[in-house]
Amino acid sequence: MYIHLGGEKVIQSSELIAIFDISIEKSSKISKQFVSHAIKDKNVLRIGEEEAKSIVVTKNMVYFSPISSATLKKKTSINFLS
Repeated sequence: MYIHLGGEKVIQSSELIAIFDISIEKSSKISKQFVSHAIKDKNVLRIGEEEAKSIVVTKNMVYFSPISSATLKKKTSINFLS
């Protein structure tokens, strides 16, 4: 199964690790460190020109998506804990 992250970016659902609301980056020190480390390693991709609403973590990349985390979760067949 494939998941559309916004713009022209699509990933395979098997690569998906987590989907977070963008607010987690501001509210959690660990999340800030995780994103900073990914940026340093050049493993971050901002999708489109719109403001990011979610952070999608895959095996190899961290994506900033303009699609809300709730909408992205609905697009997956994976059961997430709330």
